[in-house]
Amino acid sequence: MKVLVELIVSFLSTVGFGLVTNVPRLSLLPAGITGSLAWVAYYLVLQVDHGLILSNFTAAIVIGILGNISAVIFRVPVNIIYVPSLVSLVPGGILYLGMRSFTLGNEWRTGQYMFNALTIAIALAVGFVVAEVIFNRIKPLLLKVVSRRKQPANK
Repeated sequence: MKVLVELIVSFLSTVGFGLVTNVPRLSLLPAGITGSLAWVAYYLVLQVDHGLILSNFTAAIVIGILGNISAVIFRVPVNIIYVPSLVSLVPGGILYLGMRSFTLGNEWRTGQYMFNALTIAIALAVGFVVAEVIFNRIKPLLLKVVSRRKQPANK
């Protein structure tokens, strides 16, 4: 039940951020689906691993692959799908806490927060690179399927 709630809330947050950032209406549904599935992947891996690296890495791979597939199917730039889908994974809260600790003079805690934010950012970046490599392998097949779907049937 909790996974379903996570799925719905992440879908709504992705679509909401897409609306705020003026994503074309046609792209809101694929971005919402991509963002929600990435968050569920993050959540499920976090239940098993309890670490920041593998969960963010997995979610970035999901966003990368599904975002590229959606971009081809809906004929939009992939960044239109990436940006709203990524919003729930960006370590903004951790960066805020790091800056707060810095201004309060707690250097040790600041270092912890900043290290965690950097680790998450690197995991996301590497996940996107891996997703691009995987997608480049399946792109020719996807293009064949999409081009067949768009051709009119011969009678």
